[in-house]
Amino acid sequence: MTPEQRRTLIETYRAGYAEVVAALDGFPLDQLTAHPIAGKWSAAQIVHHLADSEGQSATRIRKLLVEAHPVIQGYDQDEWANKLHYEQRPIGPALELFRYAREATCQLLELMSEEDWRKHGWHSEAGSYHAERWLEIYATHAHGHAGQIRRLREALAR
Repeated sequence: MTPEQRRTLIETYRAGYAEVVAALDGFPLDQLTAHPIAGKWSAAQIVHHLADSEGQSATRIRKLLVEAHPVIQGYDQDEWANKLHYEQRPIGPALELFRYAREATCQLLELMSEEDWRKHGWHSEAGSYHAERWLEIYATHAHGHAGQIRRLREALAR
């Protein structure tokens, strides 16, 4: 990956929070836990997932930067949604956690050297894992979920 490609992905990553906030704009507050699309998460579940996922991703990039042979642990996102009561908790604190974890991680991304970008670890589910792969995954993660929130809002309007 070239430095220019990384820069583009970092800017996409940086814009993720604003994309989610824009997707939530106008979403009926009393419908945040609605499931208008069968088998899909509610908007509240998506926001809590983003907060928890961002915490995990922040730890992952830090482990890659600091540890000699980091092991990146996978997790069952559906179990997290169920056992951490995603539909019973207000989304405000989760949005703030998502926002600030991402901002703090952006600070690190800006300071990473070429050597840092090539650091490798081992993911418990995916195998070999490195900082550039991390960026490829997380750059668009929030954007994908913002799209899900928009589809939920459209389904509610029908």
